Amino acid sequence: MSQYIVSARKYRPDSFESLVGQENIARTLKNSIMRGQLAHAYLFCGPRGVGKTSTARIFAKTINCTDPGPDMEPCGKCESCLSFAEGRSYCIHELDAASNNGVDDIKALIDQVRIPPQTGKYSVYIIDEVHMLSSAAFNAFLKTLEEPPAYAIFILATTEKHKILPTILSRCQTYDFNRITVEGIVGNLRSIAGKEGVSIDDESLHVIAMKADGAMRDALTIFDQTVAFCGKEVRYEDVIKNLNVLDYEYSFSLTDAFLAGDYATAFLKFDEILSRGFNALHFVAALSSHFRDLLVARTSGLNALLELPDSLKKRYREQADRCSLPFIYEAMNITMQCESSYRSSINPRFLIELSLMKLSTLSGRLSGQALPSKTTVPQEQKVLAARPEIRPEKQQEKHPGRPSEKQQEAPAPEPAGRPQVRTAAEEPPRPRKASGSRSSSFSLHSMLQDPEGPGVKESRQEMPSGELSDDEIMAKWQDLAAMYASKPRLSNTLSASKLSMSGKDGDRCLTFNVSNAAQKDWIESKLLHELEGNFRKITGVGNLLLRVDIIPEEERPQTVYMPSDKAKDLMARNDEVRNLVSDFGLDVK
Repeated sequence: MSQYIVSARKYRPDSFESLVGQENIARTLKNSIMRGQLAHAYLFCGPRGVGKTSTARIFAKTINCTDPGPDMEPCGKCESCLSFAEGRSYCIHELDAASNNGVDDIKALIDQVRIPPQTGKYSVYIIDEVHMLSSAAFNAFLKTLEEPPAYAIFILATTEKHKILPTILSRCQTYDFNRITVEGIVGNLRSIAGKEGVSIDDESLHVIAMKADGAMRDALTIFDQTVAFCGKEVRYEDVIKNLNVLDYEYSFSLTDAFLAGDYATAFLKFDEILSRGFNALHFVAALSSHFRDLLVARTSGLNALLELPDSLKKRYREQADRCSLPFIYEAMNITMQCESSYRSSINPRFLIELSLMKLSTLSGRLSGQALPSKTTVPQEQKVLAARPEIRPEKQQEKHPGRPSEKQQEAPAPEPAGRPQVRTAAEEPPRPRKASGSRSSSFSLHSMLQDPEGPGVKESRQEMPSGELSDDEIMAKWQDLAAMYASKPRLSNTLSASKLSMSGKDGDRCLTFNVSNAAQKDWIESKLLHELEGNFRKITGVGNLLLRVDIIPEEERPQTVYMPSDKAKDLMARNDEVRNLVSDFGLDVK
């Protein structure tokens, strides 16, 4: 049985042409060799598994090759290339800085640098994970790195450039290696699979490439693991099972359930995913990525951002055409909030199920529809359906060309001499200008269709306009303040408010004044609707509006803060205190 060699070693690049995803760096190094402009120190930095050490070895092999090709590729036939391939070259020295990070190790390296190469032109010293060197070792290395012998070239490789001392960075030519794209990894894996006689589809290759996260070494390792599990015939189902990756089908079926408003299916799919051992946070992240890909697929000109096989791109475009842009945006916002709140949540599963519920009702809320038809119809809706005379206005507005029941049946005339009185339920609601920015739990769509909001309209339809006088209404204001006795600051603010009544277009408006703008903004944004509804219940007046204003500055009571001002105020209000100060000749400061 022959010795097995992993793909990451067996197919390690041995020429600039075989490098994947680093064409600009390969071109720069070949040009410097061709023109004879070699620096004495290089710094290769970038993520893991992108070819830093491999590039350093290819560079060292090329500059010592006696017969390079016209494109500065090593010949692979000279003594230098053969010794390098067999691992017996004395021109290339590799040092692991993770285990040789002390001053003594650097001193041994400096002594070794003094020895010229026995064969070849240059002695190349490759120091891997150079950021692991101690500060003392860096300082000991500075002089040699700045002025090495003419035959010595240093190549430093690291994944953490920010840990390198600035004095080291200034002495090196820095090359930043990029993450390898999904297409680059897929192409290299397809080539290797052909050499190994492995049959694998594009979907499986993309799953491996996405799992590798831009690292070719990781992709080759995952490829070997997949082949060990599946054999020479690799199928997509086996790949996702072996790598414990969520299938794309879950995201597509869940999105279909969201569009249909079927939250029951969404719950069952989520439970199935958990039962298979997947992490719940990874499930939410997969949903976020799916909505992002839907957004990219829906927008023309962004196809380059969709790193998926052609078969999946077609499915994404088909589903994206059925999703509106507001739906995708709100869905991404919901999943993002779920991800950010997941770790701090006491009940993470409930948090995700709540997000699934929001996603399931999102399409209906954006289109102004009710909950999905698969849910049970509440008893109140059944009553409304049986009694058309109390059906809400929004249901009657669905047929704008058809006259409403109020228009079809004219009201019976009142007897002569008797005034016609229209209740608040019969009177059409009038739009009302907001007196300030008010937060609401309703959607923007419902606010645009119904400026007053459902809470205000309902209270106006149910509560008849009372016959209380203005003084009687203002007399009940203290009852409203007593309702908030558990909130002393709010209760005191309401009790101390100055009241005034006014009327406009059949409405009765009660204005109460507060001390400052901060109180006014707080009440308008958080409590005005609630106060209005509670005060209507207390007074029984359905067309009563509340408005908050600020007490004019000249009418505000002067608050005394300084001790001297308090003493003067006390003297002004108490003659005995004033006489006491005068008799003893006290100085009030």
